[in-house]
Amino acid sequence: METPDDTTKPAAESAGPATGIAAQDWTSASADPRYRAAVVDLLGALAYGELAAFERLAEDAKLAPTLEDKAELAAMAAAEFHHFERLRDRLTEVGESAKSAMEPFAAALEEFHRQTAPSDWLEGLVKAYVGDSIASDFYREVAARLDTDTRTLVLAVLDDTGHASFAVEKVRAAIEAEPRVGGRLALWARRLMGEALSQAQRVVADRDALSTMLVGGVADGFDLAEVGRMFSRITEAHTKRMAALGLAA
Repeated sequence: METPDDTTKPAAESAGPATGIAAQDWTSASADPRYRAAVVDLLGALAYGELAAFERLAEDAKLAPTLEDKAELAAMAAAEFHHFERLRDRLTEVGESAKSAMEPFAAALEEFHRQTAPSDWLEGLVKAYVGDSIASDFYREVAARLDTDTRTLVLAVLDDTGHASFAVEKVRAAIEAEPRVGGRLALWARRLMGEALSQAQRVVADRDALSTMLVGGVADGFDLAEVGRMFSRITEAHTKRMAALGLAA
């Protein structure tokens, strides 16, 4: 989810001509069993994340103050479920069990959501906008190094469901009506940033195939310098989103 005026482009959108694995299709790239295992992990993590996002948005709709807001969130939840279906169907298409691919990531993602359960409507909006966007930025960075077929799918399921502009509008209006809300939400967003990055690191560390791909053992991974630049881009994008919400990073 990106703000309409976001000028921080992840690697998948700003890189030059693709080379190596990134220039191959799935059939060619998946001949390497290590790469195949890494992509299955990635799609499994994404699929579980989309399913969790659907569930969370459906729950958040119960906190919505108006019928119009409930309807907006319900539509966004439906879009997230469609993203999940695309990932599930792709895993099945390449001969993998979606259930088996998602299971390794369930505990970490559920713990993240348990640790960051919003206490009200506004915190839920900030979580969906800020927290999900950090994860999306990370996956977009990884997508730049994937085969063409997988990259196209990953970028498609990371499309904004409409939550970005909706969250910005509602949060800014709430702060304008009661400025003190801004301080609380700014602290909440900083906590989300820390928890999201920690959760991403745990997920990658627990999966050998995924971590090997990311650090260059498979495909065109990141070297240490590029890891630093990647997190700088993610942090910069987070700062811009905070500004769009009217909050201090």
